[in-house]
Amino acid sequence: MARTASLSTPDNASGSNVIALWGAAVGIALVLVLFPQIADAQRVPQTFADVVEDVIPAVVNVSTTQLVEQRSRNRGGRNLPQMPRGGPLEDMFKDFLEQFGDQVPQGPGGEGDNDRPKRRASSLGSGFIIEADGLVVTNNHVIENADEISVILADNTILKATVIGRDPKVDLALLKVEADRPLPTVKWGDSDKMRVGDWSVAIGNPFGIGVTVTAGIVSARSRQLSNGNAYDDYIQTDAAINRGNSGGPLINMKGEVIGINTAIFSPTGASVGIGFASPSNLAQSIINDLNEFGRTRRGWLGVKIQTVTPEIAESLGLDKARGALVAELVEDSPAEKAGVEASDVILAFDGKPVDEMRHLPLIVAETDIDKRVKVTVWRNGKEKSLNVRIAELDEEDVQVASRSDSSSSNGEPDRKEIDELGLTVAELTSDIRSQYDLPDEITGLVIVDVDGDSDAAEKGLRRGDIIAEVQQTPVETAAEAEKVIADARKKDRTVVLLRIQSGEDFRLVPVRIGES
Repeated sequence: MARTASLSTPDNASGSNVIALWGAAVGIALVLVLFPQIADAQRVPQTFADVVEDVIPAVVNVSTTQLVEQRSRNRGGRNLPQMPRGGPLEDMFKDFLEQFGDQVPQGPGGEGDNDRPKRRASSLGSGFIIEADGLVVTNNHVIENADEISVILADNTILKATVIGRDPKVDLALLKVEADRPLPTVKWGDSDKMRVGDWSVAIGNPFGIGVTVTAGIVSARSRQLSNGNAYDDYIQTDAAINRGNSGGPLINMKGEVIGINTAIFSPTGASVGIGFASPSNLAQSIINDLNEFGRTRRGWLGVKIQTVTPEIAESLGLDKARGALVAELVEDSPAEKAGVEASDVILAFDGKPVDEMRHLPLIVAETDIDKRVKVTVWRNGKEKSLNVRIAELDEEDVQVASRSDSSSSNGEPDRKEIDELGLTVAELTSDIRSQYDLPDEITGLVIVDVDGDSDAAEKGLRRGDIIAEVQQTPVETAAEAEKVIADARKKDRTVVLLRIQSGEDFRLVPVRIGES
């Protein structure tokens, strides 16, 4: 029998106590009426049926087929194991398989690979319909390299699909199907409003068994999967996500899509309660670009950045480690045109705080092309505002590789020791430029020796590096460098920031000041 609660008072309670209790009850009821989110935050849903009822018809299976070469047997005659996609060991085993799993005896003409038998492989993923005329969102890895793509609707109707566009960096793809009727759709939700602990529901086709609903909570926000992708920004959920769920929606309690199920962390390939979804706010802008342009248009600022460490923050007089440190500017970039300088710390972009370095590429990428935005930088101990007009990122841009260290000649440069840093430097005379193969446009001091016990050595400074700036101040003589260091000591700084050029690359290095 269900228990019921009632408001009562002890038999010996006084009239004033009764009035006080009733007053408190009325007050609580009034708070819950005026602020229903307080009640909602404590309520565990009795069912998710109402939430998923309207969403399930818009969730589809994405079936792909492709011709693949059959894997050969290794020297021991045994087939090498297949690691499940999304597991943490996938990359390690991928390297192993590439090295040993594809060894095929070469014929006399070296044709080996051409003689491999091929088979037609198929796979299943998930997706969801966002437009009634047949636009379907899924993961890029679901349809990558597919020869044929089919979308299977909730009523088992099979429709051929074409790729409108895809974005491998965020693992998204947009498909188009032609149907003889308007298709059911889902609505986008606001992923930024999702809090850790909020309910989330994953819908998809795990292991190809059919549409499946799983529920859990948002376990974390802004997760990086440590694969070097600047656009990693995943929602983590403990709603069960398994192989085949990829591309399906993660929805909130309003039935809105707040994420696209993308990856799992698992040693077995099955759910262990750690799944990741691309947030809807990032995905929606990408999907809009794919629909309109067939590709993703990302904003471009034109800076090379690095993390602001506590030491760097101290050297610059910043209250704490935050923002993105500008190590280098791309020539003729929006940042350079707006007056951004190397050694600036970008604290805010377009009204959004940059709490960590990794946040800046995401914020810039989502900014509309040609939009003028306000950028707040930290320079010379104070904030400065700049106006930047954002350009479009050229995905074909490549980083200029650093040149290897030039071999030195037998000539000895005119050395000057900077004891506070454990460095020995030389001014850039014509002889020094010739010795270190330095062009005329490079300015600063060349490091000719590094004390092995110094902080500079620990930070990776080496012979042939150029000190272009000390504490954001250009230096061309040892005396200029020592003056800047002395000024830093007067301000009770224990660290100075050096702008170092190695080959064609710049980086900013905080070096602790030692005893002179």
